[in-house]
Amino acid sequence: MSNPYLIPVHDLMHKAGTLRRIDIEFPAPEALDNSIAGIPQGGQIVIDGRLESVHEGILVSANVSGEANSECSRCLDPLKLDVDVEFQELFAYSLTDEDDLVISDESINLEQVVRDAVVLSLPFQPICSEDCEGLCVDCGMKLQDNPQHVHEAPVDPRWNALKNLME
Repeated sequence: MSNPYLIPVHDLMHKAGTLRRIDIEFPAPEALDNSIAGIPQGGQIVIDGRLESVHEGILVSANVSGEANSECSRCLDPLKLDVDVEFQELFAYSLTDEDDLVISDESINLEQVVRDAVVLSLPFQPICSEDCEGLCVDCGMKLQDNPQHVHEAPVDPRWNALKNLME
């Protein structure tokens, strides 16, 4: 299977000022997640943007969108989150710094850039709604379903000896 993140740029190389639009849609070859939320493997990824030839290389300005799966950090209900994040990166003609992204074989590989943009935009504590009350700390019941949910007041442990006498 070919790499869907690989974009040929032969027509843009060393032609400063040349611009090309990209609109790519493909299933994610692997999950893009932060272990709490993420676009699953096979989930649709849409990259819409432009490639611009500049003196140093190819400047990529794009928007990545998709749908991430997660669960509410308060009530644990499943969630679908819309992912919509922008990025701008320069792919250089030659490596001048270890952190540089480089054009290789007249192509650019957007995988690491897309992964970083998507994963960093995902929430670490997603919630289903601002007024989600979560779960009862004693029994785990969803408080949204039963707002009058109460438990008996806990017995002071100092009285446990008397309770044992009654048994």
